[in-house]
Amino acid sequence: MSKSPTETPPPIRVGVIGVGVMGYNHARVLSDLPGATLVGIADPDDGQRGKVAALLGCEAVPGIEDLIERGVDALVVAAPTHLHHDIALTAIRAGKHVLVEKPIAPVVAEAEAIVAAARAKGVALMVGHVERFNPAVDAIKNAIRGEEILSIGITRVGPFPPRMSNVGVVIDLAVHDIDLICHFTGSHITEIQPQVKAAVADREDIALLQFRTANGVLAHINTNWLTPFKARTVHVATRNKYVIGDLLTRQVTECFDYKPDGSYSMRHLPVAYAEPLRVELTRFLEAVRGEKPAAVTGEDGVAAIATAIRCLGVEDDATPRLVKVAG
Repeated sequence: MSKSPTETPPPIRVGVIGVGVMGYNHARVLSDLPGATLVGIADPDDGQRGKVAALLGCEAVPGIEDLIERGVDALVVAAPTHLHHDIALTAIRAGKHVLVEKPIAPVVAEAEAIVAAARAKGVALMVGHVERFNPAVDAIKNAIRGEEILSIGITRVGPFPPRMSNVGVVIDLAVHDIDLICHFTGSHITEIQPQVKAAVADREDIALLQFRTANGVLAHINTNWLTPFKARTVHVATRNKYVIGDLLTRQVTECFDYKPDGSYSMRHLPVAYAEPLRVELTRFLEAVRGEKPAAVTGEDGVAAIATAIRCLGVEDDATPRLVKVAG
């Protein structure tokens, strides 16, 4: 019997692999997301998976094979980055759709292998660059639509996160904004001028990164783990306006109508209320159902990590390491 056009499709059965801070939040949202059923979580840490299972009332298992055996349709990979490649390939080979947390992999070759495997198997692949789904980012993107973009400046700073041990600010923080620059410009980064330094951490904790995109936009990212408070701001200059967005408070302001005397008009733009992770996972479900393409493609993820690795001055087949800068 054929389905009625208005019949609700069955929920997508999803599992989450890795339930640290980000993985827990994925599982939390999925447990209450229309169109999804949280089948279970997987984590090798008995205590952590038990705690999350108790909080969410879901099944907890040690590894990906256990989730596959339970008949998941899709998997969210939120394990540490160095495990993304092996976990994602295991899921894809089993025919499961995959959302891989950012960065997609620690090196370009592994990232490209994930993309190639998903394409060959015909499963949906999406990369978890959650900042794309921040309502303030949407408001900025709408404000500059059709404009000639001249420059973009992004600041993403804050105190050192105790959870961080194996990467520096470029991979942890700047990769968000590398992706946003490409998202805002509809282009890709062709030139980089990076300055990175380890001031108090083992890996780079200060980065000043300058870029030029293929369509001529100048951009820079200022990021560090030295600022005692969090700040996330975006400044976009176009031929006709200047847009300022605060990604934490989700306030977006537009300056326009410049006059010869230097005066201008200003207005606050409407910003929708939404939890970015909930929007991201909703878009992932749409991609799994074939309703829309993945909002952040595997190729997008490869481009972001490739640029981040270039900023660190390392080869594709090496683990990102600090490039020391004089001073």
